Amino acid sequence: MTDAAAKPSADKQWFGHPRPLALLFTTEMWERFGYYGMRALLILYLVQHFVFADRVANGLYGAFTSLVYLTPLIGGLIADQYFGSKKAVKFGAILMSAGYLLLAFSGGEMSKPYVMIDDARYEVAIDRDGDDAGQYVVAGENKYRISGNEDGSITLNGSDGSTVPANVPAANYKFDAERNPVSVMLLFISLGLIIVGNGYFKPNISTIVGTLYPEGDNRRDAGFTIFYMGINLGSIISQFLAPLIAVKYGYQWGFALAGFGMLLAWARFQFAGDLIKDYGNPPEGGKNRDFIIIIGSLVAVPIAWFLLNNAMETASVAHEVAATGIVGYIASQPLLGQVMFFVYVIAMIGIPVWAVFSLKSVERDRMIVAVVLTFFSVVFWTLFEQAGSSLTLFAERNTDRYIGSYLMPAGQVQIFNPLFIVIFAPIFSVLWVQLAKRGLEPSVPLKFAIGLFLVGFGFLALVFGAKFHDANFAVPLFWLAFAYFLHSMGELCLSPVGLSMITKLSIPKLVGMMMGVWFLSSAFAQYIGGIIAQFASTETVGGEVLNAQVSLDTYLGVFQTIGYAGIISGVVLLVLWPLLKKGMHGVN
Repeated sequence: MTDAAAKPSADKQWFGHPRPLALLFTTEMWERFGYYGMRALLILYLVQHFVFADRVANGLYGAFTSLVYLTPLIGGLIADQYFGSKKAVKFGAILMSAGYLLLAFSGGEMSKPYVMIDDARYEVAIDRDGDDAGQYVVAGENKYRISGNEDGSITLNGSDGSTVPANVPAANYKFDAERNPVSVMLLFISLGLIIVGNGYFKPNISTIVGTLYPEGDNRRDAGFTIFYMGINLGSIISQFLAPLIAVKYGYQWGFALAGFGMLLAWARFQFAGDLIKDYGNPPEGGKNRDFIIIIGSLVAVPIAWFLLNNAMETASVAHEVAATGIVGYIASQPLLGQVMFFVYVIAMIGIPVWAVFSLKSVERDRMIVAVVLTFFSVVFWTLFEQAGSSLTLFAERNTDRYIGSYLMPAGQVQIFNPLFIVIFAPIFSVLWVQLAKRGLEPSVPLKFAIGLFLVGFGFLALVFGAKFHDANFAVPLFWLAFAYFLHSMGELCLSPVGLSMITKLSIPKLVGMMMGVWFLSSAFAQYIGGIIAQFASTETVGGEVLNAQVSLDTYLGVFQTIGYAGIISGVVLLVLWPLLKKGMHGVN
């Protein structure tokens, strides 16, 4: 880094802050525009265009997002040691732009669904509109409408049994699709480019924000608040537009919009002129490793492809062996899952054990509290991040999304979270300040507990609201929005204090390692979230459910379980709260 961080600030100001903050705000806004626009569409794209079964699509989604949260560890380290934050942001933006645009224009034609019945293959036709909307088995010149039954069997309406069976037990059929292997390969390469690019972009633009302010500058927190508003502003715009465009013109144009936003982020940063010339430069005296870094980064893309392809191939197997026990289930996970399980367990057990035998009492207690809070953060984010997978599919299949005459696209429901954050974040900020003045501000462990209660109650509220479903087993949109509201309030309790508290509780020589554990935990939560979404999977044909009642019951069963899990976790943390507060030894 340069000495920019030690300078008071630029002479010209932007709302009382250094002028480069405006550049970083808009750059981050457009980058998040791209990412959240893509995220609003991804799970639907996997099940409707590539016709992946729910278990496979949710597993892929969890693997992808876990890698998105994991790679910033590496990208931040490379930038600090060699690349510099500014160059890393530019390189990351180029990779992500390429990923979004490749995702937009490499999908090819929709995969062709088929069904195997007693070793015989039949094509499946999908009618999506009108009174005849549904899925049909095609046998010669005849079409038989498929109905799903509660016991897992299917009925082929109109069949007399001479051509195809009229009723087929669950064990005697299997739906799948004929996919273009090149399109699947390009899908994973696209996601790999986004994963690697995000690893460079995400941590390093935040680092540059921090260097705008000299040490002790009381504007720093306000500057980061403004910067993070760019995240929510970008996500609101893209989560409104991308699903609309995808519904009207096709998924490729929704992803193209995300790519356009990412290109704007790159252009805004690339052509900033002298505005940030003193910020984010490579470390002085360091060797130029640019060529090696770029080549290594491009090599990382096929590694991401391999991990995603492995997740696709093992998704069904892992689900089938779930009943054999936790050891067998973990062993059946893809390579990414096995490694993350192993590393996470070692960290959660090893760090407290090491602290007990190696540190003095105050340092030991604080480290143990940091690990405990990290564990409960995984529970929160595992439940919260159902937004991009099971909750989006629930919105598509079992939610009445009409607002008057307007049919809200399923991907658009994700907009509720950033809307609530933008509305209520200032209120929470004032609330904490006022409570602090009266000595009533909740401690960090209590805020974590409140967050867990809220995310749990969000799912239970949705379960309660399902009692008011219509004849098509569609739940009123209000209840899904209310669940997002509770989840967002939980996020405002937990998210702003999480990483900051980890850095305060960790001993100085291990702050970097504990930050790594925190980000690893975030990635692990994304992966576990994908597993939970797999248990909410239901039988689909061409991305459409066979039985809306079975689909609703399946979702509600999982939502009720994880809702109780969130509340029970909150109760446990509430019980531990006095001990944790004592173990923090005055850290606030």
